Amino acid sequence: MTQTLQAKDIDLRYLIDNFGIKLILDEQFFSEWQEELPELTDLEKQLLDKVKAGYLNLLNYPPLLEDVVRMAIVDPILFIGDFYLSPFYVKSEESIDIAVPDEDVIIKGRIDTLVLKDQLWVMIIESKKASFSIEEGLAQILAYMLGNPYSDKPSFGMIATGSEFIFVKLVKGQPTRYALSKGFLMRNPGNELYEVLRILKHLAQLVTA
Repeated sequence: MTQTLQAKDIDLRYLIDNFGIKLILDEQFFSEWQEELPELTDLEKQLLDKVKAGYLNLLNYPPLLEDVVRMAIVDPILFIGDFYLSPFYVKSEESIDIAVPDEDVIIKGRIDTLVLKDQLWVMIIESKKASFSIEEGLAQILAYMLGNPYSDKPSFGMIATGSEFIFVKLVKGQPTRYALSKGFLMRNPGNELYEVLRILKHLAQLVTA
């Protein structure tokens, strides 16, 4: 009998034991979040400043729940970055099934926001409560990225808690490897959403090139 597991209940140890995923610390493996990032326009910076101001205002009215994180922070960033325009399109709450190798187990889950281009997954965005840490979403987003049917292309993801953003790269193979960017914090001086959008734009350029 096939066992069904929910992606939200999967932890990192389960993915290591059943999919053989391996964390890569070599910065060259995931250089896309640091190199050749495009510059932002003054208008893009002004809009991102408003997003940050909105976030700081929301903190005065807790709890900051997942739907609010997506609506007030993630969705505006995607809009400013033109991810709702061709050749990209966005799906929300997309279902996914992942078969566990050599076991009669299916992992089921729903992706918060999936940005696609020509049937290639560009990034998966997993919003979490602002009170959660990035670790709460890491195993879940890696499970979703393992479900990418286009195994010849790297998958990129971004976890957004509202207070922090981190990028993920996964490359299927023997072994399947993944790496993380540094975390970008809303509380830091200045506006680190600038860097978040620059990275998103660069990943988009890689796919559309």
